Amino acid sequence: MGDRQVRRAYVGSFTAAGGPGVVSAAFDPDSGALTVLAATDAVADPSYLALAPGADTLYAVSETSDGALAAFRVSGGTGGTSGTGGSADRPELLARPVSVQGDAPTHLTLHDGHLIAANYGSGSLTAVPVNADGSLAPAPAGVLRHEGSGPHPQRQQAPHAHQVLADPSGRWLVSVDLGTDSVRVCALGGDGLLSLHREVALRPGSGPRHLAFHPSGERAYVLNELAPTLTVCAWDAADGTLKPLGETPVLAGAPDGDAYPSAVVVAPDGRFLWTATRGEDVLSVFALDPQGDTARLTATVPCAGHWPRDLALDPSGRFLYAANERSGDVTWFAVDPDTGLPRRAGAVAVPAASCVVFG
Repeated sequence: MGDRQVRRAYVGSFTAAGGPGVVSAAFDPDSGALTVLAATDAVADPSYLALAPGADTLYAVSETSDGALAAFRVSGGTGGTSGTGGSADRPELLARPVSVQGDAPTHLTLHDGHLIAANYGSGSLTAVPVNADGSLAPAPAGVLRHEGSGPHPQRQQAPHAHQVLADPSGRWLVSVDLGTDSVRVCALGGDGLLSLHREVALRPGSGPRHLAFHPSGERAYVLNELAPTLTVCAWDAADGTLKPLGETPVLAGAPDGDAYPSAVVVAPDGRFLWTATRGEDVLSVFALDPQGDTARLTATVPCAGHWPRDLALDPSGRFLYAANERSGDVTWFAVDPDTGLPRRAGAVAVPAASCVVFG
C-alpha cells in the first residue's frame, strides 16, 4: 500500500474460543481486501463493536456473564500511513471496562451521548454516558429490563435482548428480543434513563434476532433466528410505530439440518437485502421493491466458511463481509450492482471472528 493513507476496519472475536480479541485491519476500498495489522485481548470476548463518528474511538461489548463495555482509542478511519502492524495500529484501551449490570451483552450502539448495550443473558438494555474524550462514565445511567417469554422450551424461557439500534430519525431506540418474540421501541431521556414506548409482537416462536432499516427510513426488516424467516415491517418515526407487513423464508427450501439466521443488511440504495444463516452456511439475496414493501428471495450462495455470525457492507456498498466464526475467517464478496449477487473475492484469517465494522 506504499505511503498512501490506510483505511481501517475492525473485527471482533471470541477470546474464549481462541480469538485474538479486537483486531485492526487495513481496508482497501478498491479491492475490498482486509489485511490484519494488530490485535488486543485487553477485553474478554469482544463479540460486537461500534465506531464513534470520526472513527477515533472504538467501543466493544465483553460478552461474558459479568458483561461490560469498553472504549478503545484507535487511529481513525484513514489514520496512519504505514499499515505495518505496529503499536499505532493496536487499539488502546482507554480505561477499565464498565459493567452493564447484566449478562452477556451481544450488541451495542451509540445514541445521544450514550453507549447502549443489549444484554442477551439478562434480557435488558444498559445506557452508559460517553465522556467528551470518548471514554465511558464509570457506571451506567440506567438499565431497562425486558419482561416476558416465548413458546420455545429452551431458547425462550426468559427475555433475551439480542440487538439495539437507533432508528434513522434518531428519535427512538429499537431493541430486538429473541426470548419474547418482540421488538421494543424505547426512548432515552436526558438523564440517561431508558423507558419503554411500545412493544410490538411478532409471530410466536419466530425468535427475532436482528433488524435493519431501509434507507427510506419507512421500512424495517427483522431477521428471525428460531424460524429462518424475514419479517417486513412498516416504520413510522413520527409516533414510534412498527407494524409487521409479512414474513418470508430466507432459504429456498426446508433446511437440511440446523439453520440459524444471524445477520441482515440492506443496500445503501435500497434495492437489495442480504441475510446470513449459520448451519446452512449461506448468504441469501433478496430483491426489494421500490417502496421496500416486499423482499423477494433471488439466490443463496455459500458463505465460504462455517457459521457466519455477522454480515457487513463496506461504506460504498460494493463489498459484503461475512464473519465466519467457526472456520475462523472473514470472507469478502464483490456485489454485482445489477443483481445483488455476491461473488467471493478473498478472505483473511481471524479465529472465532464475530463482527466487522468500518472506519
